[in-house]
Amino acid sequence: MEQEPPKTDDLWVFAYGSLMWKPGFDVAERARARLDGYRRGFCMWSIHHRGTIDEPGLVLALDPDPDASCEGMGLRVEREDRDAVLAYLRERELVSSAYLEHFERIALSDGRQVEAVVYVMDTGHTQYTGTLSLSHQAEVIARSVGGMGPNDAYLFATLDHLTQMGCSDAEMEEIARLVRGIKDV
Repeated sequence: MEQEPPKTDDLWVFAYGSLMWKPGFDVAERARARLDGYRRGFCMWSIHHRGTIDEPGLVLALDPDPDASCEGMGLRVEREDRDAVLAYLRERELVSSAYLEHFERIALSDGRQVEAVVYVMDTGHTQYTGTLSLSHQAEVIARSVGGMGPNDAYLFATLDHLTQMGCSDAEMEEIARLVRGIKDV
């Protein structure tokens, strides 16, 4: 379901995966950001970008969790680019209707709070994995390839970007360690 931001404002986008390192649109401002009430996890089967229908991969999604928060990046888009960027994001993120488009308040590292477009997992969608063990996630990620390339490249690029931002994600770090072990075999 698509919502519309106020027409008079710049658009903020909350990036927690590939949008951090490959947004695909002009970014006027970047700021480290936090979204409360969701956890980042490999909880979506990828049948387009990092896997196929026959060999699905895994991509990150925001899983609702009232006790969690997710560190990522707030990306500001100039008002005049808002409609084109929203159209682009909807084509990219809503390709299989597994994400839901929300507008949520995010906290920027400088203390500002802004409304941002956020793509969260539809936990009722067939691509929702629920909770897979970290070893199962690593096995899938190590072998899967989709239209945007190898699944493990997505994992490592996202983890590298989080590290550069000074964010740690123990679950992703463990999955990366397991994937490296599988690939070395």
